[in-house]
Amino acid sequence: MQKPLLITMGDPTGVGPEIIVKALLCGALDGLSRPLVVAGDPGCLVRAARVYGVQAESFPGGGLASHRLRLAERTLAVHSLSDLPAEQLPYGQPDAACGRAMLACIEWVCDRCLAGEAAGMVTAPINKAAIHAAGSPHPGHTELLAARCGVGEVVMMLAGERLKVCLVTTHLALADVPAALSSDGILATLRIADGALRRFFGIDQPRLAVLGLNPHAGEGGLFGDEEQRLIRPAIAAAQRLGIAATGPHSADTLFHFAVQENACDAVVCMYHDQGLIPLKLLHFEDAVNVTLGLPIVRTSVDHGTAYDLAGSGRASEKSLVAAVKMAERMTKNL
Repeated sequence: MQKPLLITMGDPTGVGPEIIVKALLCGALDGLSRPLVVAGDPGCLVRAARVYGVQAESFPGGGLASHRLRLAERTLAVHSLSDLPAEQLPYGQPDAACGRAMLACIEWVCDRCLAGEAAGMVTAPINKAAIHAAGSPHPGHTELLAARCGVGEVVMMLAGERLKVCLVTTHLALADVPAALSSDGILATLRIADGALRRFFGIDQPRLAVLGLNPHAGEGGLFGDEEQRLIRPAIAAAQRLGIAATGPHSADTLFHFAVQENACDAVVCMYHDQGLIPLKLLHFEDAVNVTLGLPIVRTSVDHGTAYDLAGSGRASEKSLVAAVKMAERMTKNL
């Protein structure tokens, strides 16, 4: 039997439970080559089903699933990791108990992947304050998973069908980005991106287009020296390792060629908005967050808990579906 993909339910008071149920009910997850198991709270998933007018019936599970929920004409396999008072949980107000439930899901799923019992993991959004209240020292999913996998360096990649962007720095104030850049850090990003695109995406020689930091990639030093001082040496070092990296390219033109002419397999960006603005212009609803550098497959939705939509049934399931399908494709290359 095929090893399953595991989905973490995410914040019990956010949109995670309902977008999982919505994706199942609309048939968007039909026809996958691997079975799916949701790690979460059965009561919260039953509540989510009622958002769409469906009464869920629970049955014993099998394998990694402790329960099976019959939802209309479809069945959802669930591994129960908490027993929260679902009916009493206000939407958008997670507490330490919810934080513990989120952590239990992430840790259990990660461990199943590391043990080879599951093919990969897909994560629904969590609340960082709640996992902190539950005792986690990590700021979010990525750092928690890196620590649990024993990995020191990872790369955030945001991906859609038309564009993939890898970030050298992530959530920093723009004023702090230049000081956070180093040739070693840029080289590490290139090395990790190259290895992951080979291993998980089946690309024999990934083409990495590296952006400059400054307008017009510094215009020969007129607008800053980070290109000459930091970025060019990192690209040269990557090329000596056999990595097909080019640049530094001007960010105001490179994305046109990346998207319209398939000029590269991924764009390596110096800071968050440099990559995320064009990515979300193209893939606002179906972008996927992929953690590169882990020994396991991990994809995620590219949005937060959406408390303003929780319980309404209006949250889009498209990013979750895209994350599941990308994880499935990545596992085929292993």
